[in-house]
Amino acid sequence: MTPPQALPRKSFGSDNHARAHPAVLSALGSASRGDVTAYGDDPWTERVAAQLRQEFGASGVFFVFNGTAANVLGVSLMLRPYEAVICAESAHLNVDECGAAERIIGCKLLTVPTDDGKLTPELVAARLAGRGDEHRAQPRAVAITQATEVGTCYTVAELRRLGDFCHDSDLLVFLDGARLANAAAFLGCSLSDLAGSVDVLSFGGTKNGAVGAEALVVMNPALTASVPFQRKQQMQLASKMRYLAAQFGALLEDQLWLQNARHANAMAQRLAAGVSGIPGVGLRYPVESNGVFATLDPALIEPLASEWNFYVWDASENVVRWMAAFDTSEEDVDAFVAAIRAAALKLIS
Repeated sequence: MTPPQALPRKSFGSDNHARAHPAVLSALGSASRGDVTAYGDDPWTERVAAQLRQEFGASGVFFVFNGTAANVLGVSLMLRPYEAVICAESAHLNVDECGAAERIIGCKLLTVPTDDGKLTPELVAARLAGRGDEHRAQPRAVAITQATEVGTCYTVAELRRLGDFCHDSDLLVFLDGARLANAAAFLGCSLSDLAGSVDVLSFGGTKNGAVGAEALVVMNPALTASVPFQRKQQMQLASKMRYLAAQFGALLEDQLWLQNARHANAMAQRLAAGVSGIPGVGLRYPVESNGVFATLDPALIEPLASEWNFYVWDASENVVRWMAAFDTSEEDVDAFVAAIRAAALKLIS
C-alpha cells in the first residue's frame, strides 16, 4: 500500500499545515511511560500547568484540544444566558467557528467592523446601546484576537487602554491567543504583559509546533472554579491529559515557543520584503506576525494557486493570505518569491 504523501512543496496556506516540532514529538514519547492517573491528575499536567501559571501570572491553566474549544470555553465562563459578546466582524469566533459560540453557549455576538482587525474603546462603546433594556441581549464580554486575523498586533498600551475601558464599563475581556506567541515575538514583551489586561485568554500550541493542544489561561480568579465543570460539559476534558501537557512542556523548554514564533515572523518579513516592488502585488496590512496579506492582480492568483498552497482571503478584493510557520525555511520563501515574480513578469510580457 502506498503511504500517504505530504504536499510537494512548503505550504503557505496556514501554520496549521506544518508538521509537529521534533521536540514536541520527543516529549510525547517521553510522556508515554507507564501508567498515570487520568484526567489531568498526573505529574506532567501538574508541572506544566504550574509553569504556565507562573509565565502568565495566572489563576488557573487548563488544557483543551483545539482553538475553537478554547474560545468557546473561555467565553462561556463570562456569560449568563441573556448576555452578549462584542467582537470584531473579522473575529475567528464570528467567522470561522461554524456558529460554535451561538450553538454551544447560546450567546449573541455583537460584531464591529474594523480596518485592521483591532477593537478600540470607541468601537466597543458604540455597541453598548440598549444596556438595561430587557428586549435586548446585554453586552457583558469583549473578545479580541492577538495576533489578529489579519496579522496585526495590539500593543501592550492598546491592550491596557482597552482593558481599562472594558473593566470600567463592567465588561469582561477574552483574548483569542491562537498566535499569541507570534505577537509576543513581534512586540518583544512577556506573556504576562499580554495577559495583564484580560480576564481569560488562550495560548495557542497547535500553530506553533504542537499537535492538537491549546491552553486556556484564566487570569480573573473569580472565573477559575467553574472551568473544570464547563470543560467537561463541553467535551474538552482529555482522559490522557499528560500528552497535551507534555507538548507545552516541550514548548516552554528554553522558550522554544518564542524561538518558533520569532522564526515564523522572520520568514513572513522575508516574504513581504521579497514581493515588494513586484508588479501586481501589494501588501494589504502591516506584517506584524507570521502572516502576509497581499492584494494580487487577479490574473496572478490562479497560476500561483495551481502550484502553491495558500488561501484567497477576500475574493472580492483579490486579497490572499500567505502564512509562515516554525519550519518555513529561507529557501522555501525565496522559491515562492521567485514563483510570484516569474508569474508577474509573464503577465506583463
